[in-house]
Amino acid sequence: MISNVLIERAKKVLLNNHQKGGFTIPTEKLYPFQWMWDSGFIALGFAHFDIEKAKSEINNLLSAQWDNGFIPHIVFHTKADTYFPGPDFFQSELSKFSSKKFKTSGITQPPVFGFVLEKIYQIVDDKKDFLKFIKTQIDKVYFNHVYFYENRDVNNEGLVYIYHNWESGTDNSPLWDSIWKTMNPPDYKFERKDTNHVDSTQRPTKREYDHYIHLLEIAKKYKYEDKKIAEFSPFLVLDPLFNSILLKSNQSLINLYSIIGGEEKKIEFLENKQSLGLNSLNKKLYDTELGAYVYYDLRNSKKLKGISSSSFSPLFCGAPDERISNQLKKTFNKKFNLEDKYICASFDTLSENFNPKKYWRGPVWLNLNWILFHGFNEYGLVDISKKIKKDSIDLIENEGFYEYFDPTDKNDKNKKRACGSNNFSWTAALYLDFFNRRTKN
Repeated sequence: MISNVLIERAKKVLLNNHQKGGFTIPTEKLYPFQWMWDSGFIALGFAHFDIEKAKSEINNLLSAQWDNGFIPHIVFHTKADTYFPGPDFFQSELSKFSSKKFKTSGITQPPVFGFVLEKIYQIVDDKKDFLKFIKTQIDKVYFNHVYFYENRDVNNEGLVYIYHNWESGTDNSPLWDSIWKTMNPPDYKFERKDTNHVDSTQRPTKREYDHYIHLLEIAKKYKYEDKKIAEFSPFLVLDPLFNSILLKSNQSLINLYSIIGGEEKKIEFLENKQSLGLNSLNKKLYDTELGAYVYYDLRNSKKLKGISSSSFSPLFCGAPDERISNQLKKTFNKKFNLEDKYICASFDTLSENFNPKKYWRGPVWLNLNWILFHGFNEYGLVDISKKIKKDSIDLIENEGFYEYFDPTDKNDKNKKRACGSNNFSWTAALYLDFFNRRTKN
């Protein structure tokens, strides 16, 4: 009974956050615009009950693509004064490639749309109709992948860099702390808006924001030119989560182009990058000592030693061989699959830097749980995938559709775990999708 009630509530969250322009905001006030990877997960949720809204979500986001294939992480469809930094700060028009139709940000997010299109195609009953829609969008997604490989693969190794922590999606992860120590940005004067809507103890600090703003100022100085940013930005990172999502989306594009037919050159390009990227992911980002994948700091030529939920994301794209997947299972069980904690904390629960309530320094996020569910499930590690699904559903049934959740003290039934903003779109969307996902036997 509770699941039926929550399914209807999840639909209501998405419908309430859906805007007249045909796009969906992550949540009211805190995030009043359209965000890139949020929209991918939101479209997946809509696909379970309103396919036209799913199509509109994808089309609206991809319509803001720049002329060089870049897709921005925020599209400012409307005006709002509840979020910083906004369009006047980003000044996307500094780039000669920027969208002439929309004001946007100048950074990106994990490229989810390849696998989102394929997942929705698998969900819908009318595959012929959705394939028609795919044909109108797939080249935009392919162009975005070409952009990454032509502009952000500095070593021609099939791995692309991010130049801002917000591009990772894991904004204030402890893994960035060592990079912040190499920087000394000014004490910028700006008005935070996020802490007006959410408990400030659950958000990044002012000094962290100084680093974030400084990276954006560098990007603006060079008019968002990737080659200049690669040369001068102090933040240049190979991210296992970002690259795993890119590789997963590569394979989805290959699969969809194969269904469409007549796109052999595009398939060949993607297959070449896929082979190269999977090999490099294992060679460069897998850390044998830690038994997990790690980030690589290109600017300082070193691995960022630390284990996060992102450390297991290569399971999602099929990168690990049997030896690595077995080790990932051991590491995951030791660090994250614990009796007193919900799966999966966003950072190593045994680390001194673990913070169960502070954004990406420890809380559970439904989108990473969804990615890890699919990864472990595809490798036949169903004990873990079943627990990820159960914990995800339990958290929502107990707490509601919040942005993220405190994973600690699992057996304390009176503890409040809800963190961040309520009525969060991708939490609602992925709750709907989890209910329709099966684990392998």
